[in-house]
Amino acid sequence: MINESVRFIRTKTKMKPRIGIILGTGLGRLAREIKLSVAIPYEQIPNFPVSTVETHTGRLLFGRLEKKEVVAMQGRFHYYEGYSAKEITLPVRVMKFLGVRTLIVSNACGGLNPQFKAGDLMIITDHINLQPENPLRGPNDDRLGPRFPDMYNCYDKKLVSLAKRVALDNKIPVHTGVYVALQGPNLETAAEYRFLRIIGGDVVGMSTVPEVIVARHMGIKVLGVSVITDMGLPDALGPMNLLKIVLTAKKAEPKLSRLIRGIVQRL
Repeated sequence: MINESVRFIRTKTKMKPRIGIILGTGLGRLAREIKLSVAIPYEQIPNFPVSTVETHTGRLLFGRLEKKEVVAMQGRFHYYEGYSAKEITLPVRVMKFLGVRTLIVSNACGGLNPQFKAGDLMIITDHINLQPENPLRGPNDDRLGPRFPDMYNCYDKKLVSLAKRVALDNKIPVHTGVYVALQGPNLETAAEYRFLRIIGGDVVGMSTVPEVIVARHMGIKVLGVSVITDMGLPDALGPMNLLKIVLTAKKAEPKLSRLIRGIVQRL
């Protein structure tokens, strides 16, 4: 399946980008800043799922960002859409075979740490996986990675340090912390937010972790950045909907774009 996808993509572009980017909910601005070589709709790529979330455009973009060749997913897939963990993460495996060695993952998430606020950025330093399926479940293909991959340095420490330096140089306030992944699609109850904070979470979302596990399985270095779109403080909880989440993400987009552009420039 990976080879079929790669062969089709190679009929559209010969580019071999070493940097891959996954753009999450409401974070499409960076896609407009890539000097496009080609954009391939997901539905044209053999074996690719199709994004069913209205805020995810669903294109694989090839081009240059800060003079570096990149491939970017303009929209991702989620477990709550009905896809398996293997289907969700197929594009990451395809990226590896296209030449990607570093993956930058972004997402929109809910804040658990009371020191955070909506609109802030958080560099992910670790994660807690509470999703019910692992993308590595089932027979292992040793050509892709080991049966029991180590999650040490899951979010590459050198990339985290680089991101913090870029943020400081560009006067972009950032936090660091732990991302908790749930299956969704509902947001959490007050009791669930309290539980997630107790077990060590700083933010909570419905994506990212499956892609990161597969990237690390194949030896791809990972950097993760979260945009906090709402706060899950159990004693100060109010109603929330997708429109509010997307609007907050869009307000934070310029900061995220500057951060990622600065990181790509220095890679």
